Amino acid sequence: MTAVDSRPVEELAAGSGSWSPGARVKAFIALTKPRIIELLLITTVPVMFLAAQGVPDLWLVLATCLGGYLSAGGANALNMYLDRDIDALMHRTENRPLVTGVVSPAECLVFGVTLAVGSTLWFGLLVNWLSAALALGALLFYVVVYTMLLKRRTSQNIVWGGIAGCMPVLIGWSAVTNSVSWAAVVLFLVIFFWTPPHYWPLSMKVRDDYARVGVPMLPVVAGNRVVARQIVLYSWVMVAVSLALWPLGYVGWFYPLVAGAAGAWWLWEAHALSARAKAGATGAKLKEMRLFHWSITYVSLLFLAVAIDPFLR
Repeated sequence: MTAVDSRPVEELAAGSGSWSPGARVKAFIALTKPRIIELLLITTVPVMFLAAQGVPDLWLVLATCLGGYLSAGGANALNMYLDRDIDALMHRTENRPLVTGVVSPAECLVFGVTLAVGSTLWFGLLVNWLSAALALGALLFYVVVYTMLLKRRTSQNIVWGGIAGCMPVLIGWSAVTNSVSWAAVVLFLVIFFWTPPHYWPLSMKVRDDYARVGVPMLPVVAGNRVVARQIVLYSWVMVAVSLALWPLGYVGWFYPLVAGAAGAWWLWEAHALSARAKAGATGAKLKEMRLFHWSITYVSLLFLAVAIDPFLR
């Protein structure tokens, strides 16, 4: 274990005043986890096109995206505040701002709460109050239900905690219509069933990190065969749900074509991972990250089809 890992987080944070202004700015941006928020926006904006059945008001798109970034950023900062003890012990998180000491825990807490309050007001005043309530609900679910209650207690943490990541779909739809429809619910469920098979391959890769800090991610408490079997199960349900948008009449021919092709490729990768796990493959031979990387491409293609479909009907 490194010297950084062995010292209390509060001790590390005590030296935050020695960092340059540029490093501090980058650290506060890092607290919001920009790469994760990119995925959230990928699901938000296309839904707005579907809800508008064309091009939505561009100011509304900008306001929704900025509000979504601030809300998700606040949730991520509060997540880092609560997880700073285990972040210091995990290799994949040992360079986060609270661990290195660029930002102190008190600063992170104030930053996260400020973003939470500011984003809720932003949504309410510039978008609508339904979107504000959904964004606040997502933030509280991620911080309280997932981070505080589920993450360290159950192997189903990512399954139910993933609900927070589904909310941008509802927020995007409500931003345009000030309501929630069955189309938004279907896409919400797509992300719900996508999240576990998206995250479990990464958890398989960093299993030792989670085991070291006592976080019972499914790959920590179950073997590769069990995890791969669960990935296949969730993958089939996800693809089936994604195609349900077509018979419900919300999309034309283009979306189901993309959803079917992308879903078929996903299922191929999921079953291939399961076959490797059954054969006893470990380490580099398991190739679990192939599905993880494809999962990001899949959701990008699927929601791009959601945005394009209204123009081809």
